[in-house]
Amino acid sequence: MKDNIRLHGFNNLTSSLSFNIYDICYAKTEQQREEYIDYIDELYNAERLTQILKDVTNIIGAHILNIARQDYDPHGASVTVLIAEHELTDESENNVGPGPLPETVVAHLDKSHVTVHTYPESHPDGGISTFRLDIDVSTCGMISPLKALNYLIHSFDSDIVTMDYRVRGFTRDESGRKLFIDHPITSIQDYLSKDTKNAYQMIDVNVYQENTFHTKMLLKDFELDNYLFGINKNKLTFEEAADIEARLRKEMLEIFYSRNIG
Repeated sequence: MKDNIRLHGFNNLTSSLSFNIYDICYAKTEQQREEYIDYIDELYNAERLTQILKDVTNIIGAHILNIARQDYDPHGASVTVLIAEHELTDESENNVGPGPLPETVVAHLDKSHVTVHTYPESHPDGGISTFRLDIDVSTCGMISPLKALNYLIHSFDSDIVTMDYRVRGFTRDESGRKLFIDHPITSIQDYLSKDTKNAYQMIDVNVYQENTFHTKMLLKDFELDNYLFGINKNKLTFEEAADIEARLRKEMLEIFYSRNIG
């Protein structure tokens, strides 16, 4: 629709793509759980997350206006990137540098954002530790967050992914007719690459009349060694391995279906 319909003025539609990405791990001892969280905290620190969001900005064809990032004590990190469809130049008096944003940038009609927050956690019972990333890509104008789908999924150890895509507001064509969405879509899965689709079990909950699309993804392949931290499968008895696998699968299904099982 973007290519076929001429719009009147600025495209006021806001497209928002939200991810919840989970990494699941079994760490038997308290020390191993602490080491896992420290490992994840370092792997996904604010500096690395900033680079990932810069890549996202480049993929969707946007321009960075400002970056704010923070590593938290004892764990976690967050990054917020303010972006725009068009690059702001010196001539526009919208120079962007360190420090507070100029009022002209804050008020910029075309502003959008990309954010990421991390949430490592563990519980002493059962030996399960999880790591969650929340990512939001919100855009307006002609740039689309859907272009970054596959890159974001493959940028992390994504055992479980929950995605929400929604389009809000309206824009007008040249005749004045309102448009509440500016591209065809039946499912977020329409924009996933073939290798991503093959790797995950997926379910949709879509509300088409509200331009709201929801997809859950669960990694199909389960290799126990990929979920163990500080121990190796060949060091476990058959019974121990079976028990740990059952715990991990239960944890993953509970997260996938958003409900406690048993």
